[in-house]
Amino acid sequence: MIAGGAPPDPVTRAAERLEEAHRTGVPCAPVRDLLPPGDLDAAYAVQSVLTDRRLAAGRRVTGWKVGLTSAAVQRQLGVDTPDFGVLLDDAAVPDGDEIPWGSVLQPRAEAEIALVLEHDLRHERHTVADVIRATAFALPAIEVVGSRIRDWDISAVDTVADNASSGAYVLGTRPVPLGELDLRTAGMVLERRGEPVSTGAGVACLGNPLHAALWLADTLVRLGRPLRAGDTVLTGALGPMTAVGPGDVFEARIDGLGSVRAAFGRAAAEGEVR
Repeated sequence: MIAGGAPPDPVTRAAERLEEAHRTGVPCAPVRDLLPPGDLDAAYAVQSVLTDRRLAAGRRVTGWKVGLTSAAVQRQLGVDTPDFGVLLDDAAVPDGDEIPWGSVLQPRAEAEIALVLEHDLRHERHTVADVIRATAFALPAIEVVGSRIRDWDISAVDTVADNASSGAYVLGTRPVPLGELDLRTAGMVLERRGEPVSTGAGVACLGNPLHAALWLADTLVRLGRPLRAGDTVLTGALGPMTAVGPGDVFEARIDGLGSVRAAFGRAAAEGEVR
């Protein structure tokens, strides 16, 4: 800030706090104290500022994620609607490749169904049929959520500002047309080194992952940035997320979609340069 100039506005201050945590790898205090209470519009403005900085640095939008698709989590955070975040190219990790430890702060893993679009979704109000027609195929996915906010001490405002707590994501490699799937009843098992740590089904995601994609399509049109052909949509968790430790290996199996793996590097020893 220039000496004698006006102090940064609340959105800028919140963005700077989260950016510093991302840059240093040290989680920060919540940002809800900087923004009007419960103001999700301000939180999305913070998310946009941070996204614009990533794009200016050469990143590319590869799609979107839907969060807060569980009724229990919505009640916990005091909201009655999902949220969304932006997926960028540097967050995409190939199936089974190692995710360096520390690249995602306070990581947790959850299994999801990803939809990859073949057509834009630009209507003011979409139907489930529109979403189905626009989808090229589905893939199993593991989303590695992370929080720049210390100890996951988050409200809805905090997680929205923090890009819906996005970290990294891993997609399976066997595309499956929607006509071969029943996403509502698709069962999921997430294992850590062969031991089940989370189970669920498509119905846990707003009743059907297609409902989450529909909500996202309508929401983004209202904001003037519709879903486009080629976008990947992470539709939301099929079961509880689980904490991640150094060296962990996760595999998610989803009925009809096959499996996907996420592997994490070990933590650096004290004094070791990684």
